[in-house]
Amino acid sequence: MHVIVATDGSVASLAGARQFQHIADSREITDVTVVAVVSPYAAVPFANEITERRNTEPTDFSFQAEAAAAVDLVAGLFEDWGPVIHRQVRSGSPAAEIIRAAEEADAGLISLASGDRGLTTTILLGSTASRVQHSAPCPVLICRPSRTGR
Repeated sequence: MHVIVATDGSVASLAGARQFQHIADSREITDVTVVAVVSPYAAVPFANEITERRNTEPTDFSFQAEAAAAVDLVAGLFEDWGPVIHRQVRSGSPAAEIIRAAEEADAGLISLASGDRGLTTTILLGSTASRVQHSAPCPVLICRPSRTGR
């Protein structure tokens, strides 16, 4: 089975990837594609909270480089796990691009985190996770990290 693991560069998405790895049976998974999506209309850079920032000046941020660094870190979780690892940085609407990645890969599962962006402290499910859940071509595992970040 091919699995899409989405990251938005948040600590929650890293914890969600770890949760997925903990509960999944690696013998059943042939491929893992780690996907990050950069919005072409973003007013701020890709919110990479999980790797060291190479650029610290607001004018030096590279949305693509920050997203690629987050993808590399999450993909590293699966390096010795068994499946073939693919990395993608896409541009567009996060939900639409995660769904498109799943369709293109004929994925059997999408795994993503919820609850670490925008208004999600006051609502139960993040908007991207909700959109993916309702429109995905396959089952969706939505991980909500514990308060300790695990």
